[in-house]
Amino acid sequence: MLKQTLESSFFGLLIEGEVSNFSASSSGHWYFNLKDKDSMISATMWRNSVMRLGFVPKDGDKVIVKGNISVYPPRGTYQINCTSMRLSGEGDILAMLEERKRHYAELGWFENKKPIPARPERVAVITSGTGAALHDILQVTGRRNAGLDIIILPAQVQGEEAAAQIAARIEEVNMFGLAPVMIVGRGGGSVEDLLPFSDDLVIKAIHESEVPVISAVGHEVDWAISDFVADLRAPTPSAAAELVCLSGMEQLEKVNAIKSSMFETVRGKLRTVRTALEGVGTRASGRLVANRISNARFAIDSHARELGSSIKTVLSEKHHTLTVQKNIFDLVNPKAVLSRGYSIVSTLDGHTIRDSKDIEKGQNIRIRLGNGKAGAQVTEVENEV
Repeated sequence: MLKQTLESSFFGLLIEGEVSNFSASSSGHWYFNLKDKDSMISATMWRNSVMRLGFVPKDGDKVIVKGNISVYPPRGTYQINCTSMRLSGEGDILAMLEERKRHYAELGWFENKKPIPARPERVAVITSGTGAALHDILQVTGRRNAGLDIIILPAQVQGEEAAAQIAARIEEVNMFGLAPVMIVGRGGGSVEDLLPFSDDLVIKAIHESEVPVISAVGHEVDWAISDFVADLRAPTPSAAAELVCLSGMEQLEKVNAIKSSMFETVRGKLRTVRTALEGVGTRASGRLVANRISNARFAIDSHARELGSSIKTVLSEKHHTLTVQKNIFDLVNPKAVLSRGYSIVSTLDGHTIRDSKDIEKGQNIRIRLGNGKAGAQVTEVENEV
């Protein structure tokens, strides 16, 4: 009677509270408490509802859940059985993102998409250097096209500094012509985690990029404004990797199709020649064959000379391109700068010192040289006006 009374009276509830005593069972179900300063209620979330979420809460997170009161008669306890969950404040963030999305749509920044190269030789990837997104991209490209060059430009993908780093990396790809196409993205996360990809700095950098940009943020259900302003949106980083590389199997299928077409063309010409030979005498046919062989030899020699010249031209162009790229990388290589007598000064915990105002007399520092490191202590600090 208690079960029937409670469950029929309390359903479709929205509860906001702080998560505590969170635990995930091996079966995929979640058990936790929701509390505020005055009260607490036990909560459950079954596996089929858990699978629809894009994040895992932790103790201390403030969330809003939707669900129904349920009673467990063997223990005489009740709890809220959650069917959905979102982080508290997520609604305000989504409203802000929708407003920002409308703003850029009115500016026309979601139009005039640049084409993505069909078979690029090189791809720039802007994402976390240690995240799952980079691992997925490398795994897909390695399986589908191991010959594809991947240039990794690591950047923070969440936090206060993430947007500025991502925007700077996009500008570097354009400034140095590092690749004909770039992938910008990260793995899944909460709405707050994905905010850098909707930041004004990142949106402006993508819009102004002359190099086509593929946005690959989160899972299929996630979205960021970068998805709309980019030249192409991929539902996941793995999908982005598949879009930029032609697999070995696809290439083999194309070769086989061309091979079959060539064989059929040759068979057709042989049938035509055979028919023509049947209509003339033996001596005339001999002369005809000799003439055709002579013409074929001349054509082969001519094509061979043209092919040799074309190969030399292509090799020369590739050599020039390689030299240009090498010079670019030499310019941006920190070790090359250090080898010319410069050094990098940092604090003991690794933060680079760029301003004399960030250093104090008597402070211990580290110095990175062209070949090795050294420790030192500051004896004098002079600030330039």
